[in-house]
Amino acid sequence: MRFELFIATRYLRAKRRQAFIGIITGISVAGVAAGVASLVVAMAVTNGFRQDLQQRLLGSTSHISLQRVADDGIKDWPPLMERLSKQPHVLAAAPAIFEQVLISHGPRARGAVLKGMIPKYERKVGDLLNSVTVGSAAPLEENTPPNAGSTESPASAAVSGNVGKGARDAQSPDSLEGVQQRIAAMPPIVLGKDMADNLGATVGSTVMVVSPQGELTPFGMVPKYNRFHVVGIFNSGFFDYDSGWAFVRLSDAQKLFGLGDLISVLEFKVDDLDKADALTTEIEDAAGKGFMATNALRQNSALFKALKTERLATFIIIGLIVFVAALNILISLIMMVMEKTKDIAVLMSMGTRRAQVRNLFIAQGVLIGAIGTAIGLVVGYAISYLGGHYHVLTLSPEVYSIDYVPFAPRPLDGLWVALFAVLVSFVATLYPSWSAARILPAEALRYE
Repeated sequence: MRFELFIATRYLRAKRRQAFIGIITGISVAGVAAGVASLVVAMAVTNGFRQDLQQRLLGSTSHISLQRVADDGIKDWPPLMERLSKQPHVLAAAPAIFEQVLISHGPRARGAVLKGMIPKYERKVGDLLNSVTVGSAAPLEENTPPNAGSTESPASAAVSGNVGKGARDAQSPDSLEGVQQRIAAMPPIVLGKDMADNLGATVGSTVMVVSPQGELTPFGMVPKYNRFHVVGIFNSGFFDYDSGWAFVRLSDAQKLFGLGDLISVLEFKVDDLDKADALTTEIEDAAGKGFMATNALRQNSALFKALKTERLATFIIIGLIVFVAALNILISLIMMVMEKTKDIAVLMSMGTRRAQVRNLFIAQGVLIGAIGTAIGLVVGYAISYLGGHYHVLTLSPEVYSIDYVPFAPRPLDGLWVALFAVLVSFVATLYPSWSAARILPAEALRYE
């Protein structure tokens, strides 16, 4: 053990003539520990919310989207999708149509993004269909008959019916059976929760979808429209999706917009989002001329930048606690220099160099900071583990879309916090150690 470190540890353990200095030293250790623990917990909570938001956001939509530069639709998309799905790091691909529409139910109307898709492909690239909480997305399957939910078999219907007046009444357009049959024959649609609430629509309701891309007639441009039967309501937890998105079958969207067999977008899911930019370029190059691709990180870049800014602000604000603890270290060392003036003079008279005296008090301050940092890391990670494992802090799921505070501590965060705390402790030792090194032995021992 070096001479300076040996004396520094002895000074920390020694009994003091003034108990107040020992109390200040204990407060300094506790302050550093509290600051480090607070930083670790704050960073864990920030990281937990960021990971939860990122997972739900990126899980709800595709990672990469490919479309035509001219926005004229993608022809012969099945072979193109099959070829691009074999690209490295691509896990799944799905066709889709996105168009702006107006959805109305009775006197209420809302603008929406209508997505036409094929469920068996859509579920591989996004999780929105899996968030259907009311009703079911099963009727969106292309091979599902319109009246799949009916429990009455054709045979029983034939037996229960007759060729008389009852059968003719069932075929009447004004009969209840006739209305139910027409509703069941309408194409299905799945709405977002907030949109359904604003429209006053529930499972079983009929909504009208109006496309702004109308047909030119002798009377001018007439919008295209169609009636849809609400079969499900999804709740993703994201207001933009829940209030402005709706899902229909790909074939129904193509009919509504008059696209024939065209689609507007090919969506992809990849295995590594950190390489999304490079994979986006590879898919765009593989698709050929006339195509452009983008990814979810680019589309939500403003959100992720805001999360990084919030993380930095949290580190700075909570880090002020460590600065307060550093002031305690400064006061403790100044008072210790005053108490040990005679000892310092004796050491210097015996040949101790000024640099060694300076390093002695630097080592003492850094020891205080290191001990407090170690205690703070243990306490901070323990709190983060217990909070994340047992979900100690609860939230209102209606407000935060999650019923507990997520903790996601990272070892790298602990390393940065430890370096920051020790660095601040070191800076706090510079003035006291400089003052101790300037003591003159003759002046200090003159009246001893």
